[in-house]
Amino acid sequence: MNKNTVLGYATLIMIIVGCGLIILGATKYSEIAGWGFASVGIGFFAIAWVFNALKGRM
Repeated sequence: MNKNTVLGYATLIMIIVGCGLIILGATKYSEIAGWGFASVGIGFFAIAWVFNALKGRM
């Protein structure tokens, strides 16, 4: 397994966790805590985007 494969798997895992956090924030925690869950989920998307951009450059 090379670096690009590892970054690809990391990107996929980050997207899944980010979606899960956003879904939790929208459904289970519909009050103020939901905003925190959703913002952390968006942060996971941003980090996954960086991992995807690094793929092929390392």
